[in-house]
Amino acid sequence: MKFKIISTLTLLIAFVVTLQSQQNPDLGIFESSSDIGNVKHKGTVVFNATDSTYTISGSGTNMWFNTDELHFAYKMMSGDVSLEATIEMLGAGVDPHRKACLMIRQSLEPDAPYVDIAVHGDGLTSMQYRETKGGLTHEVKSNRIAPKKALLQKKGKYIAMQLASANGDLAYAGGSLRMNFEEPYYIGLGVCSHNSDVVETIKFTKVSINKIEEKSNQPMKVKSTLEILDIASLNRRVVHLPKEHIEAPNWTPDGKTLIYNSQGLLYSIPVEGGSPELIPTDFANKINNDHGISPDGTQMVISDQTESGSSIIYSIPIAGGVPKKITPLSPSYWHGWSPDGKTLAYCAERNGNYDIYTIPFEGGEEVRLTDTEGLDDGPDYSPDGKYIYFNSTRTGTMQIWRMKPDGSEQQQITTDKYNDWFAHPSPDGKWLVYVTFNTDVPAGDHPPNKDVMLRLMNLESKEVMVLAKIFGGQGTINVPSWSPDSQQIAFVSYAPR
Repeated sequence: MKFKIISTLTLLIAFVVTLQSQQNPDLGIFESSSDIGNVKHKGTVVFNATDSTYTISGSGTNMWFNTDELHFAYKMMSGDVSLEATIEMLGAGVDPHRKACLMIRQSLEPDAPYVDIAVHGDGLTSMQYRETKGGLTHEVKSNRIAPKKALLQKKGKYIAMQLASANGDLAYAGGSLRMNFEEPYYIGLGVCSHNSDVVETIKFTKVSINKIEEKSNQPMKVKSTLEILDIASLNRRVVHLPKEHIEAPNWTPDGKTLIYNSQGLLYSIPVEGGSPELIPTDFANKINNDHGISPDGTQMVISDQTESGSSIIYSIPIAGGVPKKITPLSPSYWHGWSPDGKTLAYCAERNGNYDIYTIPFEGGEEVRLTDTEGLDDGPDYSPDGKYIYFNSTRTGTMQIWRMKPDGSEQQQITTDKYNDWFAHPSPDGKWLVYVTFNTDVPAGDHPPNKDVMLRLMNLESKEVMVLAKIFGGQGTINVPSWSPDSQQIAFVSYAPR
């Protein structure tokens, strides 16, 4: 009797082990795989140890909105890490939005926070993310199409993507995100067919997961990304990934071009992306990030330090030319242009104090509008010309204020604990976008390479929402950068290298 019980127990254990091996085959560097969400067809993973290839089949309606459906091969990890893979779409595919994903997830629940690099069947490539459980999915769309290699990197609270063609080297692809994942988290490869009735198969080769070790005492180097953000969807699109450091994009009134500064010069680039073109500025080669475009789109103003070593405001034709001096005194930093094109608003230091001034575009006497102790900066006109918005430290933290164009009726607009800078009203007068620094940054400072938020205020309800959490600050959105239709903003984000 004893022998029979032991034999039965042995057979039961063997059956369980066999069943587990069928459910969890050798997955190489991954621990397991599973379907996420209510998929119609069960997914599979086949691992070939000979060439470290993962062939993953998955179904699923989509990975978007507030829930996901996919098949996911994963490993639980903590700390800083990168996941790299070469991607091969198998077959013609049924839906052009079938997805091959390198992914980090907080959990295996379908509505979990996550971030991924999603390479679509039609070549569209983006970093998709859901910041909160049950929240909506957003994306940062890359300007690179159909990459063959991808690398997803988590370094601290920052997520970045690198992409490459078949024979190229991986390179930073812009649009880094700031997201907090609790440890441990899930990292791995996912496939979604984007059609509940279809199973798609994708091959991942040269797959590796690597821990990232922090290098101490190394000077920080950053990469710049010129981006456009849609305020309705909060989705972002990479326009340009320069080798050089860039700052402060303007949007031309015709909606076709962005203008930014880099290394003391100005460049223009189509909003769709492409090759930047240098704007000739004659002797002016120390232009800072306080530049702007006239309401009629024919003129520009620049703030340049070439002549005296201190910032002076000049005008030039929109296509470039010889700068014409406007402000006889310095330092003067341009920030706003009246809707009728006749007056400039700017920040200037006079007698040891920074205040808001105005001056005729054609030149003349400057008029001081603020006279409180502390820093007043960043003036920009409302589109109806009734107000000038600016930021001020007069209450202890940097907050957004507004006043009449003659300096009267100064009124505080923001009242939170953060430090708010560079408020820009939308062309339709409905919105106010500004950059917010955390409390660890002194009120009178707007340094580079900080955790910042782009925030949006509804000027009727005064409701404030976060558009994006990015690494940036100085250079991100110093100047007016709204699209003419008030639907998008241009900005520069940065990412540690």
